[in-house]
Amino acid sequence: MNGQTIFLVDDDPSVLKGLSRLLRAAGFEVCGFQSAADYLLHYDNDVPGCAVLDVSLGDVHGLDLLRATASDDYARPTIFITGSSDIATSIRAMKSGAIDFLTKPVDADVLITAIREALERDQHARAHAARRAAVASLLSRLTPRERDVLKRVIEGRLNKQIAADLNIAEKTVKFHRGRLMAKMNARSVADLVRLTMGTPSASGSRTVATGT
Repeated sequence: MNGQTIFLVDDDPSVLKGLSRLLRAAGFEVCGFQSAADYLLHYDNDVPGCAVLDVSLGDVHGLDLLRATASDDYARPTIFITGSSDIATSIRAMKSGAIDFLTKPVDADVLITAIREALERDQHARAHAARRAAVASLLSRLTPRERDVLKRVIEGRLNKQIAADLNIAEKTVKFHRGRLMAKMNARSVADLVRLTMGTPSASGSRTVATGT
């Protein structure tokens, strides 16, 4: 499954064993834990995959475990399973970003479908994070003046307007513009917009104009 792992956490040994066997038979890589503490001890957000958590893990609630493992910019896609149908907990789980909330005994097809959705979300999220990191690396190469020019270029400002904004000569704007285009590996303003879209450090906003 593209190097992705299903992290299964359930304090019932029979459930843990049964679900692990089911998921491995379906072709998934599975890593099982019988306690929240053991899961936290081995937790690594850099490992791609998703989590299947029992809502009740002894003294730890599954929702608390999800919050404990979520970073500022990423939370591993999570599916909750429970022995009882608790609408209030289900709502809280979904609001916390859970993919699904399933009641035991879990239907195999429903669980596998939810896991495939979770893995797809994880893959997309990691790809997006990688693109953002690559753009951030390119932006870090720009000088403060090049950043000033970049901000205005992607806002659609003309060279003469940028020169007036920054109180510099138009030929200086052209020089900085050429330098930043090379550093950003961009061939056009459209390329710059695509690169910096959703990257606040580039323009001060997640939305940029495309005017010329």
